[in-house]
Amino acid sequence: VQLQASGGGLVQAGGSMRLSCAMSGRTIRAEAIAWFRQRSGKARELVASISTGDNPYYIGSVEGRFTISRDIAENTVYLQMNHVKPEDTAVYHCNLWGTDVRGPGTQVTVSS
Repeated sequence: VQLQASGGGLVQAGGSMRLSCAMSGRTIRAEAIAWFRQRSGKARELVASISTGDNPYYIGSVEGRFTISRDIAENTVYLQMNHVKPEDTAVYHCNLWGTDVRGPGTQVTVSS
């Protein structure tokens, strides 16, 4: 099984961006997926996750701004990022929950 994150880039503060986490080798239907990020000079942190029952979790700093969702037809989990802030600048990657399966990250840069 492999995961591939994509969709990063440069966005202005207050704008929106959608990240994709595409899974290959297994159906994403019944998998718990997490989005992590690593900001420069800081520890990796869990941003959002979606459980096998599609229950979402968000850290406080993104709650109300980010939305995690699952598209079974596309075998992809999305992270919709709205009202982004400069402090959201980081490398984002997705993990198969509870495993070391993690795809390459995608850089998100938010300009002020």
